[in-house]
Amino acid sequence: MEGYIHSTESFGTVDGPGIRFVVFTQGCPMRCLYCHNPDTWELNTGNKMTTKEILEAYDENKSFYKEGGLTVTGGEPLMQMDFVTELFATAKEKGIHTCLDTSGITFSREEKALEKMNRLMVVTDLVMLDIKHIDPQEHIKLTQQKNDRILDFLAYLDEIGKEVWIRHVVVPTITQNDDYLYQLGYYIGQFHNIKALDILPYHTMGINKYKSLGMEYPLEGIPALDKSEAIQARKVVLKGYKDRKSELKKEGQ
Repeated sequence: MEGYIHSTESFGTVDGPGIRFVVFTQGCPMRCLYCHNPDTWELNTGNKMTTKEILEAYDENKSFYKEGGLTVTGGEPLMQMDFVTELFATAKEKGIHTCLDTSGITFSREEKALEKMNRLMVVTDLVMLDIKHIDPQEHIKLTQQKNDRILDFLAYLDEIGKEVWIRHVVVPTITQNDDYLYQLGYYIGQFHNIKALDILPYHTMGINKYKSLGMEYPLEGIPALDKSEAIQARKVVLKGYKDRKSELKKEGQ
């Protein structure tokens, strides 16, 4: 099977545990204001690669991936779910750790869609879930999409016991807000499958990409988030998370 691939990275260190081979798929329905790869948005473009070709590229440096594995990100990899499922199934046959980095925006509990998702999850070791904004209306402003499918996807992952790393980008004037950050932590505190929390500081490295594509940068003038501010934001999220856990413990859940 062939997939539309934007690019690959041989030595990814922020895309799951260990050193990883990272595949960036093409196509995404989200229009995040801080997206630094708008060239991944369009569907059915990019380089066509087969699952065999990707795993051959993986094998070129496989000795470096002993504590890592294969991550598929995007764009939005769930836009090409059949391809990712075949890739991960073949990878698992080779004993490769598989990680899906997704927004979960395409999730559906419709019967056929859920059957496909179940097949993918059987061959997925870890899901890195990007929650863009916890507030429904603010999420629409930020991404042009609702967040209900994303939050339902997290609930589904908890139901099936799939390990999840939560990722959240903190942007000055948008998500750098203690109320929203606490709400995020409080919400995810109800689940039992969350193994890590990555709070990512907004950066401005995408500006040059937009200029090269002849596009106006949506967040012009908003400064990058300082690392110390990201650390503080993480503390707020964790406060909400722990408060929810404490409440559930008292309720015997």
